[in-house]
Amino acid sequence: MSHHLSPLGIFHTAVSVLPIFLGAAAFINRGRIDPRTWVGKGYLATMLIGSLTAFGISKTGGFNFGHVLSLMTILLLSAGYAATKARRFPQVAEYVGTFSLSASYLLLLVFTTTETLTRLPVEHPIASGMDAPILETVRQGLLVAFLAVIAYQAWTIRESHARQRHLAALDVYLTRVAYETAA
Repeated sequence: MSHHLSPLGIFHTAVSVLPIFLGAAAFINRGRIDPRTWVGKGYLATMLIGSLTAFGISKTGGFNFGHVLSLMTILLLSAGYAATKARRFPQVAEYVGTFSLSASYLLLLVFTTTETLTRLPVEHPIASGMDAPILETVRQGLLVAFLAVIAYQAWTIRESHARQRHLAALDVYLTRVAYETAA
C-alpha cells in the first residue's frame, strides 16, 4: 500500500488536523461548536478548506465515497452556520445549528480515524482497508459517543430555553408589581 502524499494531500492533511483540536476546544468550553466565537470560526474555516481540498485527492482516481462525505460535511457546515443567522424560529435554529456542527465533527473523526488506522504504522497499518473490522468497531464507538453528545446538547439547550422563559415571566411579574405599587 503506497503512503505517498501529494503536495495537495500534505496541505489537506495539515489543514484538516486543526479542526480536530478546535472542535474539541469548543466542546470543552461551550459544550458545542459555536460559529460566533473565534474557535467556532476557525473550526468552520479549516473544515471548509479541508472538505474542499478533499475533492482534489483520490486513492481510486475518481469520485468516491470520501467525496460524498465531504459534500455532506459542507452541507452540515452550511446548515450550522445558517442556523446562527436565522431570525425566524430561533429556538429550532439553535438545535439545527448545534446538531449540524456536531455531526460535521463526527464525520471529521470518521475521516481521521480511517486515514490514521489505514496508514499507521507505516510498515504494517492497523487496518488493512476501508472495510476492516477494527474500523467498523471504531465507527460504532464514534456513533455512540455522538448520540451521547447530542443528547447532552439537547438537554442543555432545553434547559437554557426554560431558564429564559422563567426569567421573562419573572420580568413581567416584577414590572406588573412595580406598576401596581406606583399606582
